[in-house]
This record gives sequence, structure tokens and C-alpha cells, in this order.
Amino acid sequence: MLDFKNIGKRNICLIGLMGSGKTIIGKELSKIYKIKHFDSDNEIEKNEGKNINSIFKIKGEEYFRKIEEKTCLELLEQHHCVISLGGGSIINNNIRSQIEKYSYSIYIKVDIELLADRLKNSNKRPLLNNTNIKLKLLELYNKRKKFYNKANLILKNNFDKSDILSNIKSKIETK
Repeated sequence: MLDFKNIGKRNICLIGLMGSGKTIIGKELSKIYKIKHFDSDNEIEKNEGKNINSIFKIKGEEYFRKIEEKTCLELLEQHHCVISLGGGSIINNNIRSQIEKYSYSIYIKVDIELLADRLKNSNKRPLLNNTNIKLKLLELYNKRKKFYNKANLILKNNFDKSDILSNIKSKIETK
């Protein structure tokens, strides 16, 4: 059983680059602890009635970042849940502030080479369209790493999700 009072926060928040496994791990944690799971990108798509790629194409990244902020801030108000945040949401000061105040943050870190391999055939990632995926991921990582590295817990997710889940469980249940 997960006691949010023991971790001193009202929710668990997963952060990291796209393709790091935040959604998969978030869903698994929600099953383990029998709590809700929210994915900010899924919530945006549901609210907008369009996928992220279409939002970027039709309305642009600036519009997307505005609705991402609104959506993430609403999700971060939730209690006793797991929230998987979009990779770029961490660059927003307001979102970062809410994470620090109210969320036990877990940075899911994956080697850039492995991420590039995971994402090479994805057409759902607008920031990776028509670009060198590895170089773009490296650029994004370099802009965001100072924020990612402030997480309450940093775990590598290079191979087996069961390892990362057991690591998370051991860390948050012993708090």
C-alpha cells in the first residue's frame, strides 16, 4: 500500500524525454497501487479532439505549450494518483513549481542511443519529424537535464520495466 503522507506529496509524477517509458510505467504503478493514472498528452488529445501531431501542424508548438501548461497544472492538482507528463512540460516554470510543491517526481532516464532506436519509426512525435532523431533528442536532453535532475528519484529505464517498477516501489514504500 502506498501512503502519500509518508512521501510528503499528493501524487507521483513521472518526467523524462519522449520514449522513456513514462506512460507504461505510470500505468503499471497505478495498477500496483490501485490508484488513477493520467497521461498529460492523452488528456490534451482527448480535450482537443486531435492527436499531438495534428495540434502541432494546425496550431503550432506555442499553442500546444499553452494547452499543455493548462492541462498539466490541472492534473498536478489531483491527489493520490500517478501522472505521466509530456517530455517538454518540465521547461515550463509554472509546471515545475507545481511538481516541486505537490508531486513526488521520478525522472525516467534512458540513454540517448536507446531512445533514438525506440523512436526511429515513430510518426507521433512532432519534434522528431524530418530531423536527425539522435541529434534532436540530445538537444532536447541538454535543454532539459537541469530540470530532470532535480527529481526526487532518478532511475534508468534502459531495459526491463519490472526492474524499474521494483526500484520505485522500494524507494517510495520505505520513505
